[in-house]
Amino acid sequence: METVLPEAVRRTLPLLTSQPDSPPVRDGYLDLLGGDAPAPSGFFQSLWESRLGTVVYEPVQSGVRKVFAGLRPSARRLRLPEGGTALDVGCGPGNVTADLGRDVGPGGLAVGVDVSRSMLRRAASAYAGPNVGFVRSDASALPLRTDSVDAITCLMVLQLLPDPEGAIAEFARVLVPGGRAAILLPGYAGPGAGVVATVAGVAGVRLPGHEAIAATFERYGMEVLDAGTTAPVARLLAEKPR
Repeated sequence: METVLPEAVRRTLPLLTSQPDSPPVRDGYLDLLGGDAPAPSGFFQSLWESRLGTVVYEPVQSGVRKVFAGLRPSARRLRLPEGGTALDVGCGPGNVTADLGRDVGPGGLAVGVDVSRSMLRRAASAYAGPNVGFVRSDASALPLRTDSVDAITCLMVLQLLPDPEGAIAEFARVLVPGGRAAILLPGYAGPGAGVVATVAGVAGVRLPGHEAIAATFERYGMEVLDAGTTAPVARLLAEKPR
C-alpha cells in the first residue's frame, strides 16, 4: 500500500461514510474492498475476470466507453455546477471521469468507482489529478455519505452489476436534492425483445429496458426526466427531488 495520498483521494475522504485511519491507497486509487469483490453474475463476467479475459476485456471496455462517452448528457443537462462533485460509477479506464473533472473545474471533484483493480490501475495512471480520483468499491454499497454528490454517470455498466436495483437505490441516496443521474446501457425494444433479454440474462448481461429502470428509480423517490431506447442503447436521466 502507498503512504502518500493523491490529492483527489485526500479530497474524497471527507465524503466517505467512514474515514479509514490509514487510507488504503494502491496504484494511485483508494481501495476500499481489499481482497473482496462481488461474485461474477454470469458467464461473461467470469470470463472478464479470468487472466485471459482481462487481456481482452480492458481494450474492449475502453473502446466501448470512448464510443458511448459522447452520448452522456452534458454538464448543463446534468446540472453539474462549477466546483461540484461528480461520481462516475463503473468508471472503467477513467476517460469519462476525466471529462467530469473538466466539467466541475479545479475547485470541483470527480470520483470514478469500479471493482476492477486492473481498470482502476489504468484509470489512475492515465487520468488521476488534483480533482480526479478513483476508488475501488461496490456500486450497490457506495462508501459515500447521503446527499454528497451533485451528479452521477453510469455508462454501459448497470447491465453487468449483480445488484442493479441496489445500485440505483445507492444513486438515489448519495445524490444531493436536485442532483441528477444519467444511465446508458445496451437496449433493444424491437421484435423479439423478450427473447433477446432472456438469452442475454443467461450470460449475465441484463437488458431490463428503460421502462423497468425508470420504474426502479421512481420506486426510490427519483423523478425520471428522460427515458427511451434507440437500439442499441437505452438511456435514462433522473433527478432527486429538492
